[in-house]
Amino acid sequence: MLVSTSFLSSKDLINDLKKLDQTNTDFIHMDIMDGKFVKTKTMPFKEMRNIYKYTSKRLDVHLMVENPKKYILNYATLNTEYITIHLELNVDIEKNLKLIKDCGIKCGLAIKPDTEIKELVPYLPFLDLILVMSVEPGMGGQEFIKETKDKLSELKVLLKEYNSKAKISVDGGINDNTKKYCKDCDILVSGSYIISGRDFQKQIDTLRE
Repeated sequence: MLVSTSFLSSKDLINDLKKLDQTNTDFIHMDIMDGKFVKTKTMPFKEMRNIYKYTSKRLDVHLMVENPKKYILNYATLNTEYITIHLELNVDIEKNLKLIKDCGIKCGLAIKPDTEIKELVPYLPFLDLILVMSVEPGMGGQEFIKETKDKLSELKVLLKEYNSKAKISVDGGINDNTKKYCKDCDILVSGSYIISGRDFQKQIDTLRE
C-alpha cells in the first residue's frame, strides 16, 4: 500500500515537512483550496511553492478549485507526480486533464462521496489516478464514511472492465482503524492521523500493514 501524507492539519508546517522528509511516505499530498469550490482557502502558490526547501518528496496535488487551469500550470513546475481535479467542476474536464498530461504530469480525477462511479467512465482513457473522497472535501479531521468501502469495490470492478491502469486513491478520515475499509485501493491519503502522532514513521507503518 502506498501512503500520501497530507499536511492540511499541520500546526508547524516547516518542521512537519522536514520530519516527513525523513520518513518513507511515498508522496506529500497537497490540498489546494480556493474558498469557492470548497469553503476553506489554503495558502497562495507563492508560499506553497517553497515546499521544495523542506522536502524532496514527490507531490500529490489535489485541486479543490473552481478554475483549475492556472493552478495546473503553477503546480506542474514543482516536483509533482500527480495533479488531480474534481469531476464535479463546471469546466471542460477533458480539456483540463489533457493540459495536465501536456505538462508531463500524471493526471487524476477526484469524486465527492455522493458522486457515482459511473460518471468517471468518459474520462478513464486519460486517468492515471482516481481519488475517492471518503469525507466531504474541504476540511481535515473528518470521520471516514464507511460506505466508501463499497464504492472502492465498485470502482475496482469498473477499472478492470475498461482495462484501465489508473491507481485508486482514497482520502478522508484514514487511520489504522479505517484502513480496513480500503483494501481495494492503491494509495491511502492520510493527514491528521500521521501529523498528530509523535512518530510520523510509526503512523505510516501502521497504514502499510
